[in-house]
Amino acid sequence: MSVPTTEQAIGLARSGDGAASQAAPRSQGRARAAGAPIVNAMSVDVEDYFQVQAFAGTIDRARWAELPSRVERNTDAVMDLFDRAGVKATFFTLGWVAERHPALIRRIADAGHEVASHGWSHVRVDDQDAETFRADVRRTKRLLEDTSGRPVRGYRAASFSMGPRTPWAHQVLAEEGYAYSSSIYPVKHDIYGDPDAPRFAHRPRPDLPIVELPGTTTRLMGRSWPCGGGGWFRLLPYPLMRAAMRRVNRVDRQPCIFYFHPWEIDPGQPRQKGIGLRTRVRHYTNLEAMEGRLARVLRAFAWDRMDVAFAGEIGPAR
Repeated sequence: MSVPTTEQAIGLARSGDGAASQAAPRSQGRARAAGAPIVNAMSVDVEDYFQVQAFAGTIDRARWAELPSRVERNTDAVMDLFDRAGVKATFFTLGWVAERHPALIRRIADAGHEVASHGWSHVRVDDQDAETFRADVRRTKRLLEDTSGRPVRGYRAASFSMGPRTPWAHQVLAEEGYAYSSSIYPVKHDIYGDPDAPRFAHRPRPDLPIVELPGTTTRLMGRSWPCGGGGWFRLLPYPLMRAAMRRVNRVDRQPCIFYFHPWEIDPGQPRQKGIGLRTRVRHYTNLEAMEGRLARVLRAFAWDRMDVAFAGEIGPAR
């Protein structure tokens, strides 16, 4: 994971409250009216610690069912955090998790949060063909709807793995009844990212009734930098991340999309052996501080579910 230089970080922090933007054209997203409050979208990718992409070469999928699961207790802790802050969120949930923890899915829905799809078992979209992908998103949507008793409108790809290599993906999602995707991160990264993609909400194809809601970025030194949660939120100073998100709200007049995982508030999770330094830094840095940082960011901004924050783009929540 590349990070800004000290000089770049200082420049971003100083520009956080209204400096001239280097943002992409406003046509890439429906800018909110000046003075209107910005409601941002809070989201959680519901997967267990052993299901992350960084461990794909270390933990065999065949072993998943044998490993101690912590996803239910961690997701309950996340919901408690949201409840104390008065925040509703979208929970992009793996079908694999929902099948094994149906009561958790019902608790998420009954608490007023949005249940959305994260695919069945965290397989990258660009490692599938169109028909395999169709079967995956159909199966997951059906299970989540049957379990939660609510319609599933949103999808997020494992590791933001939709992009130029998956030109069929949005069509498949639209045909399977999804209203929106949040599966592209317009950044340059070694695991994910499409730096040429639009930064804000857009229709990837005008003939399809589906909206793409990309991961949130800010522009600095001619480049887009992630500022919507994830590992960056744990690795970089909190004031820097807060300044970047404020810049998106105040300069671009766009909502931020924040995401994290339940395992990120769990410093007691089993530590994996045989992983490289980069993976170790990305996965384990500041786990013990994450819950406190989340409490701060929940107080600093207005938050709601994805389908509420972007109701103007995808239609009203149901």
